[in-house]
Amino acid sequence: MNTYKIFSPIEIGSVELINHIVMAPMTRCRANGNIPTELMAEYYKQRASAGLIITEGTSPSPNGLGYARIPGIYSTKQVEGWKKTTAAVHDAGGKIFVQFMHTGRISHRLNMPAGAQIIAPSAVKASGQMWTDLQKMQDFPVPKEMSAEDLVQTTAQFVAASKNAVEAGFDGVELHAANGYLLEQFLSPVSNIRKDKYGGSIENRSRFVLEIVAAVADEIGSRKTGIRLSPYGVASDMPLYPEIDATYNYLSYHLNKLGIVYIHIVDHSAMGAPEVPLKIKNLIRNNFKNDIILSGAYDKERAEKDIQSGLGDLIAFGRPFINNPDLVERLKNNWPLSQDLHMDLFYTADAKGYTDYPVYKA
Repeated sequence: MNTYKIFSPIEIGSVELINHIVMAPMTRCRANGNIPTELMAEYYKQRASAGLIITEGTSPSPNGLGYARIPGIYSTKQVEGWKKTTAAVHDAGGKIFVQFMHTGRISHRLNMPAGAQIIAPSAVKASGQMWTDLQKMQDFPVPKEMSAEDLVQTTAQFVAASKNAVEAGFDGVELHAANGYLLEQFLSPVSNIRKDKYGGSIENRSRFVLEIVAAVADEIGSRKTGIRLSPYGVASDMPLYPEIDATYNYLSYHLNKLGIVYIHIVDHSAMGAPEVPLKIKNLIRNNFKNDIILSGAYDKERAEKDIQSGLGDLIAFGRPFINNPDLVERLKNNWPLSQDLHMDLFYTADAKGYTDYPVYKA
């Protein structure tokens, strides 16, 4: 008899999950024309034995389409495309949240439709480059500092996207406030040098994030609204700053007051980023009374330990789900994990390295 808690059911909000295992959001760049496809539906269906799937970052507006071939959820065609994925996952017994990812300054005009703008809290250029299908690697540009009108419009776009998510059949949404994208750009005093009520103090830098969370929760319900955070994360040119602990203390306290369903904490130390200190995880745990998802190169034993201790309620696995579509079954049965991972095919456009990984044959 398997006594691991990680394989037992859990309820988050009003959603019953078959286990405590989450498939982490991972950009895969298969949405040609920014529209979800049948191929994507097959990819997520193959992995529906996860208790919860969180989709790849999905833009709530044309302005958020930073990367090549990432999906959106702001048009009728995109909603119709996503219905194929949600139906496939539900038919296979799974649950699925869509992650809203507005990339902000981590963008390039060649990856965006005509008329879209690269916007950010401040006109602070990120160092580094990104891939464009037309001209390969290109420097990040200087973004446009968001005006008061941009702030209102962007909030409205998140709300409209949340309505679209419900129409598309998603069980909930995750707001991506991590990895150096728009919402985290507001949190950091490095990328946010505004002089108005959205910049300066921790309260001001947290304001836009909390407004977006509140607006989405008001539209679809707090119990269908989660958020992803990356304290001590340095992705997308986000240097560490002295007020990190105080920022996430303030933010998690106020997220708890909004009653959202979960906080998803990113720890990319296994890929070379600074480790998220245990004190920050405990601080968020103490402030936030609903569910916490932990991620960061977990194996089954460490996942079980952190659930049993109460540090987290669910554990997200990322890359192991890419080449192990049956990851849950492999973990449950102590079957070996595939080591055949084609990193060169992570962001290509077809089925190779995407839906062609085999399940375990005993």
